[in-house]
Amino acid sequence: MRCWTGTPPIWKTRLLDPLGQLCADGKQAAEYLWQVPKDAQVRQQILDMLTQIGIASAKQGRREMPKLAEELKIAAQASPSPQQVELLVDGFDRLMKLWQAAKSGLL
Repeated sequence: MRCWTGTPPIWKTRLLDPLGQLCADGKQAAEYLWQVPKDAQVRQQILDMLTQIGIASAKQGRREMPKLAEELKIAAQASPSPQQVELLVDGFDRLMKLWQAAKSGLL
């Protein structure tokens, strides 16, 4: 059985600041839940990442990212299901897009 290590490939880390890295790692962890939906350790890592994303994005003056992170924390604590995993993956994808938009000056 393959376990998610929390470490993305080196080429993905070079263009991301710490907040972007948290978003990317969170999406990767959420995608891992498709394989092992009841992995409590990964779920806890997701909750920790969402807390960090909320704090870091609020410090940067972003409004939507902290709200979305709080909503995703509720989803991460729900019973494991395909719908819950899809919600988490989509949520991290949205966080990543918000981060990219802010970095490019669109937000």
